[in-house]
Amino acid sequence: MHDVVRVESLTVLSRFRTDFYDCLTARADALFELTDAVLCTDGPVRSLVDLAPAPEHRRGHGSPYAGLNRGRVDVARLWRVLAEVPLPRAADGQLVLAADVSPWLRPDAGTVPDRLFCHTYGRGSAKHQMMPGWPYSVVVALETGRTSWSAFLDAIRLAPGADPAAVTARQVCEVVERLVASGQLVRR
Repeated sequence: MHDVVRVESLTVLSRFRTDFYDCLTARADALFELTDAVLCTDGPVRSLVDLAPAPEHRRGHGSPYAGLNRGRVDVARLWRVLAEVPLPRAADGQLVLAADVSPWLRPDAGTVPDRLFCHTYGRGSAKHQMMPGWPYSVVVALETGRTSWSAFLDAIRLAPGADPAAVTARQVCEVVERLVASGQLVRR
């Protein structure tokens, strides 16, 4: 029984990797190996140079930069691929979706365009602060039980002046439409 589950999991992973590669429309090999290196490297990735020695990255040192500068991803196709991956379900078989707007703080990137001031909550005696960064609206499918794992379905960086509630509502509707189109969700 255990081998059957392992084979099924590897089949799903293999299909996802093939579908993900097909979403890469320019510099596909460089972007694919860069993705593998990011996912397989131990610890946090602080720079692209740190990925060059990773066994999963078999290209030259300039390849990550060329992939990021000239590579292309078919985002709409990637959204469809993510919607087709088996998602965690509640005990009754229903999908449980959650949406959140969270900042990616970038206090050291003073010249990056469209950076906003994001509210952060202090801990202990620290005060609440406004820090430079980008707010992202994220939609995930939640695992059940005592786990923090979730399946990311979409992430959108909020533009300056955007209404987070309106952006998130539209985003959730689009995610639900993709889930319906992929057969993951049935409208009642």
